[in-house]
Amino acid sequence: MKTTGKLLLYFSILFFVLSCGSGKTVSSNTTNSPKNSKVEVHAVSVAFYNLENFFDTINESNIDEEFLPNGAMKWTGYKYKAKLKNMSYAISQIGLDLVPKGVSIIGVSEIENRGVLEDLVKQPAIANRTYEIVHYDSPDRRGVDVGLLYNPRDFIVTNSKSYVFHTNDTAFHTRDQLLVSGYLLNEKVHVIVNHWPSRIGGEQASEPRRMAAAGVTKSIVDSLYRTDPNAKIIIMGDLNDDPYNKSTAQVLGAKRNIEDVAPNGLYNTLWRTLDSGVGSLAYNNQWNLFDQIIISAPFLNKDKKTLSFWKSEIFNKNFLIQQEGSYKGSPMRTHAGGVWLNGYSDHFPTLIYLVKEK
Repeated sequence: MKTTGKLLLYFSILFFVLSCGSGKTVSSNTTNSPKNSKVEVHAVSVAFYNLENFFDTINESNIDEEFLPNGAMKWTGYKYKAKLKNMSYAISQIGLDLVPKGVSIIGVSEIENRGVLEDLVKQPAIANRTYEIVHYDSPDRRGVDVGLLYNPRDFIVTNSKSYVFHTNDTAFHTRDQLLVSGYLLNEKVHVIVNHWPSRIGGEQASEPRRMAAAGVTKSIVDSLYRTDPNAKIIIMGDLNDDPYNKSTAQVLGAKRNIEDVAPNGLYNTLWRTLDSGVGSLAYNNQWNLFDQIIISAPFLNKDKKTLSFWKSEIFNKNFLIQQEGSYKGSPMRTHAGGVWLNGYSDHFPTLIYLVKEK
């Protein structure tokens, strides 16, 4: 199988480890390693990106009226095409510093329908990657869904399923959770794409809905682990909570430190990033890290002979950042205060790098 690139890691004495979630590689002496040895590994990147209100201009139902040419946002064909160009360029740049062929798998949220994704993958910036799409319509009250883009040269999809999130409130409708299974670097991998309920009404008042959504995700994870105790699972999404909140830290049980992860547990790859004061979105001059990527314990291999976690990051390049005004320093979004900024999204993408010895 082809990969998204090769990352050559040279150590005078080989010992490739993870520094407790800091995202750095370090070398250490080992008595069994020959001097001047080197190892060649395949490297791939897996990302998540909230594309922020990515609607087309077609009136499909009353819930998209805001994003129509005569709607509040005056969402014209010109603006839609600009959004396609901007988002495709942003996606084209994710992870390029370390993986020249670009991101292999990217989960997305806040897209109106499959047609938006079809238009997106045809854009010149990413057309040569031949991204394919996994998408299901969901009953979200705002009319937005989650989806998955993947490079079929890197990831072979074998199965997908959409999990409906039900509550006791029959008037409440939100996004489904998407499970996509397939083979990455010849290993079975499961990706769960999420966009959990928002904080509308206040963080505390809305918390039970996110905890319930976390329960759905946890049930999917538990089912995968029951089938295969060595299941390699990637949970990604805009969870509308931070890594330390109850939904992720308690319901999912995703740990801050690698050493605390049980054999059937989960590791939150970005918790320490938030600890350092870096987030994926800003609100009231405060950073949050809602765009999380959580992985199962089997990714935490030290020998790298099987597909293993290397590092995580927030993709916050300068072109994605608002450079002036009251929102300076935050993600450069499409709209702010009803004004079209011709930006990207109010979220930064997040990603992880996985490696495997060639």
